Amino acid sequence: MSFDWPTLLPLIFAALMGLSILVYVVLDGFDLGIGILFAAADDAEKDVMIAAIGPFWDANETWLVLAVGVLLVAFPLAHGVILTALYLPVFVLLAGLILRGVAFDFRAKVPVARKGRWNRAFFAGSLLASLAQGYMLGIYVLGLRTGFPAMAFALLVALCLAAAYAAMGAAWLIYKAEGELQKKAVAWLRGALVLTAAGLAAVSIATPLASPRIFDKWFAWPEIALLAPLPVVSALLFLWLWRQTFTLPWEGDRHAILPFLTLALIFALGFAGLAYSFYPYVVPDRLSIWQAAAAPESLAVVLVGACFVLPVIVAYSFYAYRVFGGKAGDLRYD
Repeated sequence: MSFDWPTLLPLIFAALMGLSILVYVVLDGFDLGIGILFAAADDAEKDVMIAAIGPFWDANETWLVLAVGVLLVAFPLAHGVILTALYLPVFVLLAGLILRGVAFDFRAKVPVARKGRWNRAFFAGSLLASLAQGYMLGIYVLGLRTGFPAMAFALLVALCLAAAYAAMGAAWLIYKAEGELQKKAVAWLRGALVLTAAGLAAVSIATPLASPRIFDKWFAWPEIALLAPLPVVSALLFLWLWRQTFTLPWEGDRHAILPFLTLALIFALGFAGLAYSFYPYVVPDRLSIWQAAAAPESLAVVLVGACFVLPVIVAYSFYAYRVFGGKAGDLRYD
């Protein structure tokens, strides 16, 4: 069997980039969300919350590095266009990630009297990074447009994505925490779900309205019937999870991971809808996957490297989550 590699290689890298972004949003979403929830927790709870993400957060950010690396190496034209249009929010994102990384370590090493300022820095860095990601998503959905209406929509998406990350963080705490903190996490999840649903609805409505091409892809027959399960299932999952917040935690802490997995599935469904909407474009309605792709010879070399790197990242992630599974214990640095 022969393969049309110039056609197939860009598709492989587009799928790899999409997978990396989705995994990053789910995994780093919960530790960014826990940083946002610092604003509502006391000092003892913050230590448990840090213990709940401590073994994972560095590995989670590896997926962001992978996604940006694929964009740069495999789609250099798109990298230039997207990063130029989103220069300021990318700067804010990096500043937030750096601030929370520094605060994560410094809060454990400074005298107790100074710990509060680094807790606030961890919250600020997490919130900045989350808002920047949401703003970039909003601008991207509108085709990298500028102007006040686009900025206003992007700010709405930024707030809703931050709430979605807070919901992910709360769901992770339901799995990792016990006692009063677990009960608080249930209340936090209930509150964050409202804005999360609003954000998903706003992106779902704005995406087809921003482009006649996308509108035709969603609302032509029979596509509308085939794609209807995406929003319908997402809405049912939201409703089910909302109702469960009035009964969580379940007796014996059964299935404590289920709220987190439910949110992860909702994110995956939303991402599938976005991927379908923008395919085959990397830059909406400007550059297709093949127009933006590097030379096939370059992609072939990078693919060989990816075949070694990706299994290592996946294996390490599975190993870390297996070793450090279960409830978060006391935070110790000795």
